[in-house]
Amino acid sequence: MGNGGGVRWSWSVRPGAPGSRTTRLELFYDLVFVFAFLSVTTLTASELTPVNLYRFLLVLALLWWSWTGFVRMGNALRADQGVLPLVGFVTVAATFLLVLSAPSAFTDRPGGLPGPLVFAGSYFVIRMAQLAILGWVERSDPVGRRRLLTRALVPTVATVLLVVAGIVRSEVSDERLAVVLQLLLWTLALLIEYVVGVTLARRWWVVTSAGHWAERHALMVLIALGESIIALGLGPKTGLPLTGPVAVAALLGILIVAALWWAYFDTLAFALEQALHHARDEAARRRLARDVYTFLHLPMIIGTILYALGLKDLLAEVAAEETPDWGWPLGGFWGGVLFGGVALYLLSLAACWRLALRETHWPLLVTAAALALSGPFAFRVPEVAALGVLAVLTAVGVAWETRSEDGRRRRVRQLALEEQLASEAEQSRWRREHL
Repeated sequence: MGNGGGVRWSWSVRPGAPGSRTTRLELFYDLVFVFAFLSVTTLTASELTPVNLYRFLLVLALLWWSWTGFVRMGNALRADQGVLPLVGFVTVAATFLLVLSAPSAFTDRPGGLPGPLVFAGSYFVIRMAQLAILGWVERSDPVGRRRLLTRALVPTVATVLLVVAGIVRSEVSDERLAVVLQLLLWTLALLIEYVVGVTLARRWWVVTSAGHWAERHALMVLIALGESIIALGLGPKTGLPLTGPVAVAALLGILIVAALWWAYFDTLAFALEQALHHARDEAARRRLARDVYTFLHLPMIIGTILYALGLKDLLAEVAAEETPDWGWPLGGFWGGVLFGGVALYLLSLAACWRLALRETHWPLLVTAAALALSGPFAFRVPEVAALGVLAVLTAVGVAWETRSEDGRRRRVRQLALEEQLASEAEQSRWRREHL
């Protein structure tokens, strides 16, 4: 391939294009990362304390940052061409090893490999695999090579901090002090990755294909919602008895998932992608890509995972033989997980509307507030009834949001349909001429 802008392309990597879309291989990566998100969440819920909850957020934020690195790489380069699939498979293996080591990432467990070191090493492999590809692309550009070496210091320093955190945890005799120091080191590693990484990676925040960037994030939301359905169908184990309360809880759970899907995919997903296409200025597009997609989609994913986790536990209790017909009172903790997860998701949507399109969507904000205010009542009623309250408030709020869009929904969806039809017509013409 030809030279351009000091970057040398070869058979091993192929550049992306403005019209490129998500590949099947990238969807495979997304499935693996969502599995990692859910595994870490389930592990946290098995022994929930404020410290473990903070640990969960730290691990999830590091995983998300690793995933966004592959989104940026897949936007600049074709992920299913050349050597990139091999890099992806290495990442998948490292991600699974990271998930396996997560239970001992903070406190090493006897009888196995040192958990903190395995976790830090797996994270380092994931991050450096991305930078290795970028280094190969920029190998003929002296400026690019120097910039890449500087960027490589970020995950290196972060990994060293994770390793030191594991050593501190095992060497410091004072338990409370050891935990505080470990969490501080992990927090510092996370800040270095996000703050310094964003500053140094300005060039790689340039979005080559707005459609690809929007689609990758939308698919991640879709997969996370799909995991909620899996949690609904399987519960903690297969073969839940189909009692009346279980059937009602399942239908209510599906209603909530459908409402969450509608709130994002009916209009907002199209509107965000169109705003990204419309942002011709490089700085404006970079802000949208970073703030709306990378930063605001993270709490959206967290909210979805929390809802799936709470739903899984609720079904387990409702199906248990010793549970009353409609379940025990929901309680403050699991009520906070369920209601808080949905509220966090809706607030993230409202923030996306505000930052990307300068619109305040009051139905989403009011619904999130209603979920918070209903807690003192809903957490004291049986679990299925509390799930019913959550379903009604969510469905009504999303319906209100849809009805109150004052013509924008029709315009956004019509524009998206016209784009789809034009793309299909072009693809049909090409097939007629070449296939």
